[in-house]
Amino acid sequence: MEIDVDGTSPAESAAAQRPEVTDVERVERLADARRRLVAEVKKRIVGQDDVIELMLISLFARGHGLFVGVPGLAKTLLISTLAEVLSLRSSRIQFTPDLMPTDITGTDVLEEDPASGERRFRFVPGPVFTNVLLADEINRTPPKTQAALLQAMAEGRVTAGGKTYPLELPYLVFATQNPIEQEGTYPLPEAQLDRFLFQIDVGYPSADEEMEIVRRTTAPIGEPPTAVLTQAEILDLQALVPRVPVAPHVIEHAVKLVRLSRPEESGAPDFVKSYVAFGAGPRASQALVIGAKARAVLDGRFAAEVEDVRALATPVLRHRIVPSFRAEAEGVRAADLVQRLLEATRA
Repeated sequence: MEIDVDGTSPAESAAAQRPEVTDVERVERLADARRRLVAEVKKRIVGQDDVIELMLISLFARGHGLFVGVPGLAKTLLISTLAEVLSLRSSRIQFTPDLMPTDITGTDVLEEDPASGERRFRFVPGPVFTNVLLADEINRTPPKTQAALLQAMAEGRVTAGGKTYPLELPYLVFATQNPIEQEGTYPLPEAQLDRFLFQIDVGYPSADEEMEIVRRTTAPIGEPPTAVLTQAEILDLQALVPRVPVAPHVIEHAVKLVRLSRPEESGAPDFVKSYVAFGAGPRASQALVIGAKARAVLDGRFAAEVEDVRALATPVLRHRIVPSFRAEAEGVRAADLVQRLLEATRA
Protein backbone atom coordinates (compact mmCIF):
# COMPACT_ATOMS: atom_id res chain seq x y z
CA MET A 1 0.00 0.00 0.00
CA GLU A 2 1.27 3.46 -0.88
CA ILE A 3 1.83 5.69 2.17
CA ASP A 4 2.23 9.48 2.15
CA VAL A 5 5.09 11.15 3.97
CA ASP A 6 2.82 11.98 6.90
CA GLY A 7 2.06 8.27 7.42
CA THR A 8 -1.44 8.20 5.90
CA SER A 9 -2.66 6.28 2.90
CA PRO A 10 -4.14 8.10 -0.15
CA ALA A 11 -7.61 6.77 0.76
CA GLU A 12 -7.32 8.14 4.30
CA SER A 13 -6.06 11.49 2.97
CA ALA A 14 -8.98 11.75 0.53
CA ALA A 15 -11.46 10.89 3.27
CA ALA A 16 -9.97 13.56 5.52
CA GLN A 17 -10.30 16.17 2.75
CA ARG A 18 -13.97 15.39 2.06
CA PRO A 19 -16.35 17.74 3.87
CA GLU A 20 -18.25 16.09 6.69
CA VAL A 21 -21.90 15.40 5.97
CA THR A 22 -24.13 17.55 8.16
CA ASP A 23 -27.39 16.43 9.74
CA VAL A 24 -29.32 18.85 7.53
CA GLU A 25 -27.82 17.13 4.47
CA ARG A 26 -28.77 13.76 5.97
CA VAL A 27 -32.36 14.94 6.33
CA GLU A 28 -32.42 15.94 2.66
CA ARG A 29 -30.89 12.59 1.74
CA LEU A 30 -33.50 10.69 3.76
CA ALA A 31 -36.39 12.65 2.25
CA ASP A 32 -35.07 11.79 -1.22
CA ALA A 33 -34.55 8.15 -0.23
CA ARG A 34 -38.14 8.01 1.04
CA ARG A 35 -39.44 9.03 -2.39
CA ARG A 36 -37.32 6.40 -4.11
CA LEU A 37 -38.25 3.71 -1.57
CA VAL A 38 -41.95 4.33 -2.06
CA ALA A 39 -41.55 4.28 -5.85
CA GLU A 40 -39.79 0.90 -5.71
CA VAL A 41 -42.32 -0.61 -3.28
CA LYS A 42 -45.12 0.59 -5.54
CA LYS A 43 -43.81 -1.62 -8.31
CA ARG A 44 -45.43 -4.49 -6.39
CA ILE A 45 -47.88 -2.88 -3.99
CA VAL A 46 -51.02 -0.96 -4.97
CA GLY A 47 -52.28 1.68 -2.53
CA GLN A 48 -51.60 1.30 1.21
CA ASP A 49 -49.81 4.67 1.36
CA ASP A 50 -50.41 5.11 5.10
CA VAL A 51 -49.17 1.59 5.81
CA ILE A 52 -45.97 2.17 3.85
CA GLU A 53 -45.37 5.45 5.70
CA LEU A 54 -45.74 3.76 9.09
CA MET A 55 -43.37 0.98 8.02
CA LEU A 56 -40.69 3.52 7.09
CA ILE A 57 -41.22 5.42 10.33
CA SER A 58 -40.85 2.14 12.24
CA LEU A 59 -37.61 1.38 10.41
CA PHE A 60 -35.90 4.71 11.04
CA ALA A 61 -37.27 5.03 14.59
CA ARG A 62 -35.86 1.54 15.31
CA GLY A 63 -39.27 0.20 16.26
CA HIS A 64 -41.39 -2.84 15.43
CA GLY A 65 -44.79 -3.06 13.79
CA LEU A 66 -47.87 -5.22 14.38
CA PHE A 67 -49.95 -5.55 11.20
CA VAL A 68 -53.64 -6.27 11.68
CA GLY A 69 -55.77 -7.09 8.66
CA VAL A 70 -57.84 -9.77 6.99
CA PRO A 71 -56.13 -12.31 4.70
CA GLY A 72 -55.26 -11.35 1.14
CA LEU A 73 -54.22 -7.72 1.70
CA ALA A 74 -50.55 -8.30 0.73
CA LYS A 75 -49.16 -7.84 4.25
CA THR A 76 -46.50 -10.50 3.71
CA LEU A 77 -45.61 -9.23 0.23
CA LEU A 78 -45.33 -5.67 1.51
CA ILE A 79 -42.89 -6.62 4.27
CA SER A 80 -40.70 -8.79 2.04
CA THR A 81 -40.65 -6.08 -0.65
CA LEU A 82 -39.51 -3.45 1.85
CA ALA A 83 -36.64 -5.69 2.97
CA GLU A 84 -35.66 -6.17 -0.66
CA VAL A 85 -35.50 -2.45 -1.49
CA LEU A 86 -33.46 -1.85 1.67
CA SER A 87 -30.76 -4.45 0.84
CA LEU A 88 -31.56 -6.26 4.08
CA ARG A 89 -31.76 -9.95 4.89
CA SER A 90 -35.23 -11.12 5.77
CA SER A 91 -36.76 -14.31 7.11
CA ARG A 92 -40.29 -15.50 7.77
CA ILE A 93 -41.71 -17.56 10.62
CA GLN A 94 -45.15 -19.08 10.19
CA PHE A 95 -46.49 -19.19 13.74
CA THR A 96 -48.46 -22.36 14.51
CA PRO A 97 -49.72 -23.93 17.77
CA ASP A 98 -46.88 -26.51 17.79
CA LEU A 99 -44.08 -23.97 17.24
CA MET A 100 -41.40 -24.13 19.95
CA PRO A 101 -39.22 -21.25 21.26
CA THR A 102 -36.09 -22.93 19.87
CA ASP A 103 -37.71 -22.92 16.42
CA ILE A 104 -37.39 -19.14 16.62
CA THR A 105 -34.16 -18.49 18.50
CA GLY A 106 -32.11 -21.51 17.48
CA THR A 107 -30.69 -24.43 19.43
CA ASP A 108 -27.47 -26.20 20.41
CA VAL A 109 -26.66 -29.36 18.46
CA LEU A 110 -24.15 -32.01 19.53
CA GLU A 111 -21.35 -32.56 17.02
CA GLU A 112 -18.44 -34.97 16.98
CA ASP A 113 -15.03 -34.07 15.56
CA PRO A 114 -14.17 -36.88 13.06
CA ALA A 115 -10.44 -36.48 13.70
CA SER A 116 -10.33 -36.39 17.49
CA GLY A 117 -13.67 -37.94 18.36
CA GLU A 118 -14.32 -34.99 20.67
CA ARG A 119 -17.94 -34.04 21.14
CA ARG A 120 -19.10 -30.48 21.60
CA PHE A 121 -22.20 -28.35 21.26
CA ARG A 122 -22.58 -25.88 18.42
CA PHE A 123 -25.26 -23.20 18.33
CA VAL A 124 -27.37 -23.21 15.18
CA PRO A 125 -29.04 -19.78 14.83
CA GLY A 126 -32.79 -19.68 14.22
CA PRO A 127 -34.69 -17.43 11.81
CA VAL A 128 -34.69 -14.60 14.36
CA PHE A 129 -31.08 -13.92 13.27
CA THR A 130 -31.87 -11.63 10.35
CA ASN A 131 -32.49 -7.93 9.66
CA VAL A 132 -36.23 -7.97 8.92
CA LEU A 133 -38.25 -10.71 10.58
CA LEU A 134 -41.79 -11.45 9.42
CA ALA A 135 -43.70 -13.13 12.25
CA ASP A 136 -46.72 -14.37 10.33
CA GLU A 137 -49.95 -14.87 12.32
CA ILE A 138 -48.14 -14.37 15.60
CA ASN A 139 -51.29 -14.97 17.65
CA ARG A 140 -51.55 -18.59 16.49
CA THR A 141 -48.81 -19.79 18.84
CA PRO A 142 -48.93 -20.04 22.66
CA PRO A 143 -47.56 -17.21 24.84
CA LYS A 144 -44.44 -19.21 25.75
CA THR A 145 -43.37 -19.20 22.12
CA GLN A 146 -44.52 -15.62 21.54
CA ALA A 147 -42.30 -14.58 24.44
CA ALA A 148 -39.25 -15.98 22.64
CA LEU A 149 -39.34 -12.81 20.55
CA LEU A 150 -39.41 -10.43 23.52
CA GLN A 151 -35.67 -10.26 24.20
CA ALA A 152 -34.87 -9.93 20.51
CA MET A 153 -37.36 -7.07 20.11
CA ALA A 154 -36.40 -5.25 23.29
CA GLU A 155 -32.64 -5.77 23.46
CA GLY A 156 -31.50 -6.82 19.99
CA ARG A 157 -29.97 -10.04 21.27
CA VAL A 158 -30.86 -13.65 22.01
CA THR A 159 -29.91 -15.82 24.97
CA ALA A 160 -29.74 -19.56 24.33
CA GLY A 161 -27.89 -22.31 26.16
CA GLY A 162 -26.56 -19.85 28.72
CA LYS A 163 -24.90 -17.67 26.07
CA THR A 164 -26.03 -14.34 24.63
CA TYR A 165 -25.78 -13.66 20.92
CA PRO A 166 -26.16 -10.16 19.44
CA LEU A 167 -28.43 -9.61 16.45
CA GLU A 168 -27.14 -7.81 13.38
CA LEU A 169 -28.36 -4.23 13.01
CA PRO A 170 -30.67 -2.91 11.76
CA TYR A 171 -33.18 -5.29 13.33
CA LEU A 172 -36.90 -5.01 12.70
CA VAL A 173 -39.83 -7.30 13.58
CA PHE A 174 -43.04 -7.04 11.59
CA ALA A 175 -45.75 -9.33 12.94
CA THR A 176 -49.12 -10.02 11.32
CA GLN A 177 -52.39 -10.83 13.01
CA ASN A 178 -55.77 -11.83 11.59
CA PRO A 179 -58.58 -9.93 13.36
CA ILE A 180 -61.49 -12.08 12.17
CA GLU A 181 -60.40 -15.58 13.17
CA GLN A 182 -60.30 -16.14 16.93
CA GLU A 183 -60.58 -19.94 17.07
CA GLY A 184 -57.21 -21.52 17.81
CA THR A 185 -55.53 -18.21 18.61
CA TYR A 186 -53.72 -16.88 21.68
CA PRO A 187 -54.11 -13.13 22.31
CA LEU A 188 -50.80 -11.34 22.70
CA PRO A 189 -50.08 -10.30 26.31
CA GLU A 190 -50.14 -6.56 26.95
CA ALA A 191 -46.42 -6.65 27.80
CA GLN A 192 -45.62 -7.95 24.33
CA LEU A 193 -48.07 -5.61 22.58
CA ASP A 194 -46.27 -2.72 24.27
CA ARG A 195 -43.05 -3.75 22.51
CA PHE A 196 -44.54 -2.84 19.15
CA LEU A 197 -44.03 0.79 18.22
CA PHE A 198 -47.17 0.79 16.06
CA GLN A 199 -50.26 -1.27 15.46
CA ILE A 200 -50.66 -0.88 11.70
CA ASP A 201 -54.19 -1.60 10.51
CA VAL A 202 -54.26 -2.77 6.89
CA GLY A 203 -57.61 -2.00 5.28
CA TYR A 204 -59.36 -3.04 2.10
CA PRO A 205 -58.29 -1.32 -1.14
CA SER A 206 -60.55 1.08 -2.98
CA ALA A 207 -62.44 -0.12 -6.07
CA ASP A 208 -59.86 1.40 -8.44
CA GLU A 209 -56.99 -0.05 -6.42
CA GLU A 210 -58.57 -3.50 -6.44
CA MET A 211 -58.98 -3.28 -10.23
CA GLU A 212 -55.26 -2.51 -10.52
CA ILE A 213 -54.35 -5.34 -8.11
CA VAL A 214 -56.27 -7.86 -10.19
CA ARG A 215 -54.78 -6.52 -13.42
CA ARG A 216 -51.21 -6.77 -12.10
CA THR A 217 -51.48 -10.16 -10.44
CA THR A 218 -53.08 -11.84 -13.45
CA ALA A 219 -50.54 -10.47 -15.94
CA PRO A 220 -46.88 -11.46 -16.51
CA ILE A 221 -44.55 -10.48 -13.65
CA GLY A 222 -43.34 -6.92 -14.07
CA GLU A 223 -40.03 -5.23 -13.34
CA PRO A 224 -38.66 -6.25 -9.92
CA PRO A 225 -37.88 -3.51 -7.39
CA THR A 226 -34.27 -2.44 -6.96
CA ALA A 227 -32.40 -1.65 -3.75
CA VAL A 228 -32.36 1.99 -2.71
CA LEU A 229 -30.33 2.12 0.54
CA THR A 230 -27.41 0.08 1.75
CA GLN A 231 -27.19 -1.36 5.24
CA ALA A 232 -24.58 1.24 6.26
CA GLU A 233 -26.76 4.09 4.98
CA ILE A 234 -29.76 2.81 6.95
CA LEU A 235 -27.73 2.68 10.18
CA ASP A 236 -26.44 6.22 9.56
CA LEU A 237 -29.96 7.55 9.00
CA GLN A 238 -31.31 5.65 12.02
CA ALA A 239 -28.67 7.38 14.15
CA LEU A 240 -29.88 10.72 12.78
CA VAL A 241 -33.45 10.42 14.11
CA PRO A 242 -32.67 10.76 17.87
CA ARG A 243 -30.70 13.94 17.08
CA VAL A 244 -33.75 15.65 15.57
CA PRO A 245 -34.70 18.57 17.84
CA VAL A 246 -38.09 18.63 19.51
CA ALA A 247 -39.53 21.58 21.39
CA PRO A 248 -40.66 21.17 25.02
CA HIS A 249 -44.30 21.85 24.11
CA VAL A 250 -44.24 18.94 21.63
CA ILE A 251 -43.03 16.53 24.32
CA GLU A 252 -45.58 18.01 26.72
CA HIS A 253 -48.39 17.33 24.24
CA ALA A 254 -47.26 13.72 23.71
CA VAL A 255 -47.08 13.07 27.46
CA LYS A 256 -50.46 14.75 28.03
CA LEU A 257 -52.14 12.52 25.44
CA VAL A 258 -50.75 9.41 27.07
CA ARG A 259 -51.45 10.41 30.67
CA LEU A 260 -55.07 11.34 29.87
CA SER A 261 -55.61 7.81 28.52
CA ARG A 262 -55.34 6.51 32.11
CA PRO A 263 -58.65 6.42 33.99
CA GLU A 264 -56.99 7.05 37.37
CA GLU A 265 -55.24 10.20 36.08
CA SER A 266 -56.43 13.49 37.53
CA GLY A 267 -58.23 15.39 34.78
CA ALA A 268 -58.89 12.33 32.60
CA PRO A 269 -62.07 12.79 30.51
CA ASP A 270 -65.24 11.06 31.69
CA PHE A 271 -65.30 8.74 28.68
CA VAL A 272 -61.82 7.49 29.62
CA LYS A 273 -62.96 6.72 33.16
CA SER A 274 -65.99 4.88 31.77
CA TYR A 275 -64.49 2.98 28.85
CA VAL A 276 -60.80 2.40 29.68
CA ALA A 277 -59.63 -0.34 32.04
CA PHE A 278 -55.92 0.40 31.66
CA GLY A 279 -54.30 3.33 29.85
CA ALA A 280 -51.02 3.54 27.98
CA GLY A 281 -47.68 3.49 29.81
CA PRO A 282 -44.58 5.70 29.45
CA ARG A 283 -43.35 3.67 26.48
CA ALA A 284 -46.25 5.19 24.51
CA SER A 285 -44.94 8.71 25.21
CA GLN A 286 -41.51 7.65 24.01
CA ALA A 287 -43.03 6.10 20.88
CA LEU A 288 -44.96 9.28 20.07
CA VAL A 289 -41.85 11.46 20.29
CA ILE A 290 -39.38 9.20 18.46
CA GLY A 291 -42.02 8.44 15.85
CA ALA A 292 -42.68 12.16 15.39
CA LYS A 293 -38.96 12.74 14.84
CA ALA A 294 -38.77 10.00 12.21
CA ARG A 295 -41.92 11.28 10.49
CA ALA A 296 -40.45 14.78 10.33
CA VAL A 297 -37.15 13.78 8.74
CA LEU A 298 -38.86 11.45 6.27
CA ASP A 299 -40.84 14.54 5.22
CA GLY A 300 -37.62 16.56 4.86
CA ARG A 301 -38.06 18.59 8.08
CA PHE A 302 -35.42 18.86 10.79
CA ALA A 303 -37.81 19.44 13.68
CA ALA A 304 -40.72 17.42 15.04
CA GLU A 305 -44.02 19.24 15.49
CA VAL A 306 -47.21 18.67 17.47
CA GLU A 307 -48.96 17.58 14.26
CA ASP A 308 -46.44 14.74 13.88
CA VAL A 309 -47.37 13.54 17.36
CA ARG A 310 -51.10 13.74 16.68
CA ALA A 311 -50.76 11.99 13.32
CA LEU A 312 -49.19 8.97 15.07
CA ALA A 313 -51.47 8.89 18.12
CA THR A 314 -53.80 6.20 16.78
CA PRO A 315 -51.17 3.62 15.66
CA VAL A 316 -49.19 4.23 18.87
CA LEU A 317 -52.06 4.09 21.37
CA ARG A 318 -54.73 1.74 20.01
CA HIS A 319 -52.91 -1.44 21.07
CA ARG A 320 -51.79 0.04 24.38
CA ILE A 321 -55.23 1.07 25.67
CA VAL A 322 -57.27 -1.76 27.24
CA PRO A 323 -61.02 -1.08 26.90
CA SER A 324 -63.25 -1.84 29.88
CA PHE A 325 -66.04 -4.43 29.94
CA ARG A 326 -68.51 -1.61 29.38
CA ALA A 327 -66.67 -0.50 26.24
CA GLU A 328 -66.67 -4.04 24.87
CA ALA A 329 -70.36 -4.44 25.65
CA GLU A 330 -71.19 -1.19 23.85
CA GLY A 331 -68.89 -1.88 20.91
CA VAL A 332 -66.48 0.97 21.69
CA ARG A 333 -63.05 0.21 20.22
CA ALA A 334 -59.67 1.42 21.42
CA ALA A 335 -59.23 3.37 18.17
CA ASP A 336 -62.52 5.20 18.86
CA LEU A 337 -61.24 6.16 22.29
CA VAL A 338 -57.99 7.51 20.84
CA GLN A 339 -59.95 9.65 18.38
CA ARG A 340 -62.09 11.06 21.18
CA LEU A 341 -58.94 11.69 23.20
CA LEU A 342 -57.46 13.69 20.30
CA GLU A 343 -60.64 15.74 20.06
CA ALA A 344 -60.52 16.42 23.80
CA THR A 345 -56.83 17.36 23.72
CA ARG A 346 -56.40 20.19 21.29
CA ALA A 347 -52.91 21.33 20.29
